[in-house]
Amino acid sequence: MAKKRKAKRAKKAPKGLWTTRDVNLLKKLFPNNPTSKIAKQLGRKTDAVKKKASRMKLRKSKRYLKSIGRA
Repeated sequence: MAKKRKAKRAKKAPKGLWTTRDVNLLKKLFPNNPTSKIAKQLGRKTDAVKKKASRMKLRKSKRYLKSIGRA
């Protein structure tokens, strides 16, 4: 009988802590994507993503805001 191999999962940081990978992904995605989409991708709550982005002084791009009718 063949042995089943477990899929390698990315190591998750303890609850509330952000990995370097998560922070880099947030920097890349935040300006031009919906926060809810980013939260899903990171496996976090939307409010947590908003707070982290705010602490990092990240902002949505003018182009993105205009595309959703907020500029």
